[in-house]
Amino acid sequence: MSHDAPDAGAAMAAAAQMTALRTPSDLDNAAAIAAAGTASRRRRAVVWTVRVAAIVAWLVSWEVSATYWIDPFYYSKPSAIWHRLVDWFTKGTAQGSIWTQIAATLEEAVIGFVLGAILGVVLGILLGRSRFLSDVCAPFIKAANAVPRIVLASLFVIWFGLGMSSKIATALVLVFFAVFFNAFQGAREVDRNLINNARILGASRTQVLTSIVVPSATSWILASLHAAFGFALIGAVVGEYTGADRGLGLLIATAQGSFDAAGIYAGMIITTVIALLAEWLLGGLENRLLRWRPPVAGAEAQI
Repeated sequence: MSHDAPDAGAAMAAAAQMTALRTPSDLDNAAAIAAAGTASRRRRAVVWTVRVAAIVAWLVSWEVSATYWIDPFYYSKPSAIWHRLVDWFTKGTAQGSIWTQIAATLEEAVIGFVLGAILGVVLGILLGRSRFLSDVCAPFIKAANAVPRIVLASLFVIWFGLGMSSKIATALVLVFFAVFFNAFQGAREVDRNLINNARILGASRTQVLTSIVVPSATSWILASLHAAFGFALIGAVVGEYTGADRGLGLLIATAQGSFDAAGIYAGMIITTVIALLAEWLLGGLENRLLRWRPPVAGAEAQI
């Protein structure tokens, strides 16, 4: 007890000294920070309340309309969609376990996303830094980007069969163009003065590329990845819809063939939930990789 008393007294004295050293400006700043935090939490609570209220109002109006005014055979209704989801997750689907269908679609989307992102980043930065190559390849890239994706999905099924390869190829194409154009623009937007100063100091092309160009284009690339995974998921589902032996796209195609509107909506909901989870993970990755970036005005206004 004799040893603890001096330590406690010293801590209290240090705390009192720190409090005494605080200026009125420091106290005002602390109060402003606390008030800003409270306002931010209050705004977040209001935003989520409005979101939930909007969803509830939409679902209730849909349920009532489908019960009394519109034909639920064509438009379905939330209760029927809920029952279809419950059946899929408890009893399975006609094609097997729902988890097997989700795993197949997710595997195709992830592989297509990774391959398409790598190709998009590499070629985007390469052509962004080489005006000659970009001039040569520009018309071919624009022509390839103009081809309807559903046509490519049909060709991939013919080329690669009904297996996973055709779906990966479709997802890869959608992701590639989404990432390529952002990486290309990011490489073009690098500050020329910064590059010239690095070269004056003796930096090689490789050092300029890895130390200046790639870090500067990172924010552009990461911004494209948010939409790119959604495109990968769309590519996988479209490929499965065109022709497959499993996957969420197959469930949606089967539901359409049997005029099961609730099944179509249920497949859409599962796909949307997967896309939102991926968006959340990519947002966390972006925040971790861009910790060095100073906060900008309006950062709260995000889509």
